[in-house]
Amino acid sequence: MKLLVVGGGGREHAIIKKLKENPQVETIYALPGNGGIAADAVCVPETGAKDLEKIVDFAKSHAIDFAVVAPDDPLALGCVDRLHEAGIPCFGPDAKAARIEASKVFSKNLMKKYGIPTARYEVFSDPARALAYLREAAAFPIVVKADGLALGKGVLIPQNLAEAEAAVKSIMEDKAFGDSGNEIVIEEFLTGPEASVLAFTDGRSIVPMVSSMDHKRAGDGDTGPNTGGMGTVAPNPCYTPEVAAECMEKIFLPTLAAMRAEGCPFKGCLYFGLMLTPSGPKVIEYNCRFGDPETQVVLPLLKTDLLTVMQAVENETLGSLDVEWHGGAAACVILASGGYPGSYEKGREITIPQDLPATVYHAGDQLLEDGTLVTSGGRVLGVTSVSGTLEAALRDAYAAAERIHFGGKYFRHDIGQWALRALEG
Repeated sequence: MKLLVVGGGGREHAIIKKLKENPQVETIYALPGNGGIAADAVCVPETGAKDLEKIVDFAKSHAIDFAVVAPDDPLALGCVDRLHEAGIPCFGPDAKAARIEASKVFSKNLMKKYGIPTARYEVFSDPARALAYLREAAAFPIVVKADGLALGKGVLIPQNLAEAEAAVKSIMEDKAFGDSGNEIVIEEFLTGPEASVLAFTDGRSIVPMVSSMDHKRAGDGDTGPNTGGMGTVAPNPCYTPEVAAECMEKIFLPTLAAMRAEGCPFKGCLYFGLMLTPSGPKVIEYNCRFGDPETQVVLPLLKTDLLTVMQAVENETLGSLDVEWHGGAAACVILASGGYPGSYEKGREITIPQDLPATVYHAGDQLLEDGTLVTSGGRVLGVTSVSGTLEAALRDAYAAAERIHFGGKYFRHDIGQWALRALEG
């Protein structure tokens, strides 16, 4: 089989490595891919993830048997719709279903309409009205979200009125996230442990993957600005079987039913960002695709062949498939460029030893003509280890992270520590 994976980050590398395990897979094309992915797939760097016309033309001209659209932007733009129109079987939601992530207003209104637990919220398209609400009715801390896609950075958590006013001005007036900030959601700040649950779904059946715990802040101790994710562990010790059962009954199945009722059934990977509050689990956000870096710890624990699962989703036969998982735990430490999520230097040479006790997923790097691997993004590498215990997985991931070098490298030193404390009780 010839496969096509749209995207070029660590998440896509993890998907590609897992798809390669299927003996029927002959070639995987990555559009655009990156320097490290080139070792596992044929990269097409001249075709960006949002170049829908080029992606469809490539799929047709190369007789692609199955495609995977991984990032949020092409999903929201209708890449799956276009591939299906061209007769290419594809994993991922269509544009109507992708609104569950592409519009925070859509997703919050969906949850309100169908009684799915989430934070109380208000929607604003006028900055003056948003500011008036903050001054008259808000309790702090509070959450301010840009409506549209913003590379995972469109969520701000002001601690007081001055910070909240600055957040509204930044998003709605200064357009820090472009047109994604034309509308905003202001919602109550929830407390409790967070959990990320990715799930395979064909629109009716749903198979949750192993739970995970992300670490969004740039610095140790959850300090510094929000990032796309600085590391993650799986499974999440707070996501107990009892919590999982409650989520299935009150959140997962009702979300699928709500999407069907709205005429936009969801097929693909649906990501549930959850807060396990004192009054029960609530949805912080939905994503219409695999999370990054959650994918880098969840997929290594998948025992069933990934391509088989994805084909079952496309063919709407997921309910008849027994999806199995390995035991143990996985940990991923992100190696980032100094300055991320702000400005950072690119083009720093990367050296990766061959005998690491971990798998390296490439996110933000490129291969020069002379074969040198250099940095090209904020999050450069994801270093993932799988072991019998979380403690061992973290030990190996950090041992590998220390031995990888590039100028300006930085990473958090406390990934998984909260989870270890939770396991100790």
